[in-house]
Amino acid sequence: MSVTAGKHARELLLKEYRGVLSTHSKAMPGFPFGSVVPYCLDELGCPLILISRIAQHTHNLQQDGKCSLLVGERGAEDVQAVGRLTLLAEAEKLAESVQVDAAAARYYRYFPESRDYHQVHDFDFWRLQPVRWRYIGGFGAIHWLEQVSLANPFAGEVELGMLEHMNADHVAAIAHYVELAGLPARESAQLVGIDSEGFHLRIGKSLYWLAFPTSCNSPGAVRQALVQLARAEVWPTAEQASA
Repeated sequence: MSVTAGKHARELLLKEYRGVLSTHSKAMPGFPFGSVVPYCLDELGCPLILISRIAQHTHNLQQDGKCSLLVGERGAEDVQAVGRLTLLAEAEKLAESVQVDAAAARYYRYFPESRDYHQVHDFDFWRLQPVRWRYIGGFGAIHWLEQVSLANPFAGEVELGMLEHMNADHVAAIAHYVELAGLPARESAQLVGIDSEGFHLRIGKSLYWLAFPTSCNSPGAVRQALVQLARAEVWPTAEQASA
């Protein structure tokens, strides 16, 4: 059961890209302080946030790095009947230039507008280092989980190469993924991230994670999955992929 719950929790973390960050209030000791933050997942599968040095939650984290991130399914009519995930974490500010550069390269793909205010204003990247996870998959489906995040085996030059190739040479295939998944097509979509279980599309300012039919452990497997999806008439399930 925990294996299935962990997979569902990870898919929720991948599908959503904003949550409620709760920190220990510096101004009002003893009270939690909640704020909305966008996030993407770094190469280790940990939530990566970009926050201002003058923000209240930054002051709180500088005093006490213990925090939580609540992520829920977007657009749910009944929030108690759908999945939600609470990550208990230790927030770590990224300071080494190599870490910051890698974080910036990833974060800008997901949130391109962040490039301007990050470079002009005082913003820093923070990684939410998981301690424990609480996943609720609906009424009665409640789990404490020790492991949810997975490292991205393609993070870095391999992932970037695949993204650049798809966005430059396979625009029609990407448009087909959008149609196949029933996503809004008001603007053209771009691939912004690929992991072992799926890929992220950015359409305007919205992000969508779409699952591969089966997990991919190599760039060749990713290519095969993307070709299969480009030729599919409906989004294939894992059972259909293995048939």
